[in-house]
Amino acid sequence: MAVILAYDIGTTGVKTCIYTIDNILKLIGSASEGYELYTFPDGGAEQHADEWWDAICKSTAGVLEKTGIDPAEIDGITFCSQMQGLVLVDEEGVPVRHPMSYMDQRASEEIEEGLRQGVKIAGMNAQKLIKSLQITGVVAGSVKDPIWRYNWVRNHEPENFSRVRYWLDVKEYIIGRMTGVFIMTEDSACSTMLYDTRKRSRGWSSEMCGMFGIDINHLPPVIKTTDMAGKLRKEQAEELGLKEGTAVYGGGGDASLIGIGAGCVKKGETHIYCGTSGWVSTLIKKQLVDTENMIGGGLAVVPGLFNYFAEMETAGKSLEWVKDHLAKDEIGVYMDQEDIAGSKETVYESLYDYMSEVIDSCPAGAGGVIFTPWLHGNRCPFEDHNSRGMFFNISLDTGKTELIRAVTEGVCYHLRWMLECEDKMIKTSKTIRFVGGGALSPVTCRILADITGRTIETVENPQNVGAAGAAMMAAVGTGAVKSVEEVGRLIKASAVYRPSDKDRKVYDRNFEVYKNLYKANKKNFEKLNSH
Repeated sequence: MAVILAYDIGTTGVKTCIYTIDNILKLIGSASEGYELYTFPDGGAEQHADEWWDAICKSTAGVLEKTGIDPAEIDGITFCSQMQGLVLVDEEGVPVRHPMSYMDQRASEEIEEGLRQGVKIAGMNAQKLIKSLQITGVVAGSVKDPIWRYNWVRNHEPENFSRVRYWLDVKEYIIGRMTGVFIMTEDSACSTMLYDTRKRSRGWSSEMCGMFGIDINHLPPVIKTTDMAGKLRKEQAEELGLKEGTAVYGGGGDASLIGIGAGCVKKGETHIYCGTSGWVSTLIKKQLVDTENMIGGGLAVVPGLFNYFAEMETAGKSLEWVKDHLAKDEIGVYMDQEDIAGSKETVYESLYDYMSEVIDSCPAGAGGVIFTPWLHGNRCPFEDHNSRGMFFNISLDTGKTELIRAVTEGVCYHLRWMLECEDKMIKTSKTIRFVGGGALSPVTCRILADITGRTIETVENPQNVGAAGAAMMAAVGTGAVKSVEEVGRLIKASAVYRPSDKDRKVYDRNFEVYKNLYKANKKNFEKLNSH
């Protein structure tokens, strides 16, 4: 039996889980701590490295207290993490500036100069586009891609840039702080869009670095998800309340490991994630890219496969927004009070539970109201950091109930849009694993099934699948699980939602309008939101 401590480092908090793995994966206990995402009027989005570390220390203490696990029993530490962060550190591993989130979009001048000049294909320099696809299989076509943030720091903060020793991602920073060893896992390296993914020449590409002005000496050694990165140092072990010398594994990014935690490990299997962000991801054999719809194929942690990956920026974040700005006003009270809706005396575990009941009481189609969940721009199937959320087609009959339902439907419309875009290039699966916090709501699961027309499966503790996937990969590293492919049989569906034809006409009608809203408002978004 293996005992694994897994950190799921998200955009707004860390979930720390302890698993045992002995023919089955069992969650022993978990604890969470939050931290801030700092956004700025110029499109900046940053986090504080010390806040990450403090949250990790507190949640570690919390999960150890809850479970009573002796730190000496822990066989390995691993991670599932937000990806495409830019953490530039000095020789000692100390950040030279606050880490830049994957949501940061300040580098518009850098991408314009670096990729949007000369003869173009799909709005990008043809020569650089073709070369990128040949070497890495992907292209840094988004202002939010880390290449452009790296160049932004070089151009705007030369003093900070002069102190850079390593370019790290989020979990790689934590690994470095724990062990003193600076690495990147293959999936993180691939997400920089500087990593040669061709089998015979796999590694950092000097040609890509030269083309985009990247100092290749800033890029650390690359290891696999299942490899041990190093061992926990004494000082950090004391801060965490763990045992010095505990093995620390590479882990992986959320885009890689959430699918593993969902039980998707075979070619052609599709999962949908709804957390702060959202995505549709399918395992494919050959690396593909769809530059028109901004879908790429990155290295999967399953040997020989790639993740065909379509992302939206604010999925669960849109539901959080509606909770904070509509549901609380509607209810007039907070989560722990009993009289939640005036005369209705029912205790709900959270406002999300109440929202689910409100949504379920509203007919499909939200009274004709459509919400676009582009609260921080969008990536797929269109890349536009100026796009924003809106409620479309409000009438005198519209109430907050319709608005709240429209938000959930809007997220599901966008997931359907990305699913259909993937189907233009590959074959997605008829049965889809749905995971993340959004999968906790049976109402949302039913709506997703009805809007997409697919059978939706969920798993136990869907909000912890990233940590579960990380634990499984560490177990492969320790030898407790024989292979990545074996993981699929250990993670079973806990609920199944089959699509109904009852509301298909209204959903199909609203979906067609939904897809038209961006094209109709693109110029308006640019006028209002370009910096």
